[in-house]
Amino acid sequence: MLMTSIFPSRYVQGAGALSLLPEEAARLGTRALAVVSGSARPFVEKALAGQDKLELTLAAFTGECCDEEIGRLVALAGQVRADVILGVGGGKPLDTVKAVAHALKLPVVVAPSIASTDAPCSALSVIYTPQGAFERYLLLPRNPDVVLVDSTVVANAPARFLVSGMGDALSTWFEAEDCRESGAKNMTGRNGTMTAYGLARLCFDTLLADGPAAKKACESKTVSPELERIIEANTLLSGLGFESGGLSGAHAIHNGFTVLPETHAFWHGEKVAMGTLSLLHLTKRPADMIAKVYDFCQAVGLPIRLADIGLTDPTDAQLLAAATQACAPGETIHNIKGDVTPEAVLAAIKAADAEGRRRKPS
Repeated sequence: MLMTSIFPSRYVQGAGALSLLPEEAARLGTRALAVVSGSARPFVEKALAGQDKLELTLAAFTGECCDEEIGRLVALAGQVRADVILGVGGGKPLDTVKAVAHALKLPVVVAPSIASTDAPCSALSVIYTPQGAFERYLLLPRNPDVVLVDSTVVANAPARFLVSGMGDALSTWFEAEDCRESGAKNMTGRNGTMTAYGLARLCFDTLLADGPAAKKACESKTVSPELERIIEANTLLSGLGFESGGLSGAHAIHNGFTVLPETHAFWHGEKVAMGTLSLLHLTKRPADMIAKVYDFCQAVGLPIRLADIGLTDPTDAQLLAAATQACAPGETIHNIKGDVTPEAVLAAIKAADAEGRRRKPS
């Protein structure tokens, strides 16, 4: 059996790490296009003030990782003759710059300003429509050349982003286990390694051990040891675990939720958390494990009811539409052992919501 795990070339994390951005980028090129989300711009301008290592063009991110935005930035990079692409911001800006670098066959440096998803380390971009509905996965030929995470920047972002990252990371071990048990392939098209499955479990254990304390540290804008470990779990461990361990139902159900406009105001990891709870019911995980995951979600403030992701009174027809999308041909939900139907997914979503409503009536 062939096994493969893939990793970013370099991972840098710590307080003040953004000051290393010019140094890290200059190892790869001399003319950089830096795509920056609005909230990250002051940190980037401070980090780049007075630097003389790069010719730099700053570009704003318009809000959606879609083909239109990727095309716009590819054209701009060509105009300024960029030879390295930088991205600073959340998951969608970083997925966008990875796609831009791929189109131009250029190196890429990503610097997440929030620890809200496991996107930064992966050789993957999630492409949406301009309206925000999931469209497809873009599999890339290599992982980012540098992933640089400034813990001070993360600590100064709203804690909701960190919690959303924990929701994304929460799915990692369960989905990797589904793939290991079924023999399903990871994102490379091969089976995962022992290392990948071990990192996925470490991700889960770290969340449960440090999640609540890390949230409190972020709320007080303090870079604590617990916050550092959760940043690493959300970004590196979850990224390696999902990519080299594999995905299953939690992310597929997330993708299903995106067909319902009511969910669009909620973050990726928040919807993945509901996908994870649904997956636990779908795959009949032990009751004590299900309870442990609900307890964790409540402790850090992740969704446990459909109402928590905007679906206050959904019809069965709406939920079946989401479940049907989750079961679309090629979706990762088919990495679960045995047949999975939209009707079974619908039942699991409703079961997850019912338990959440029992625990949180209002």
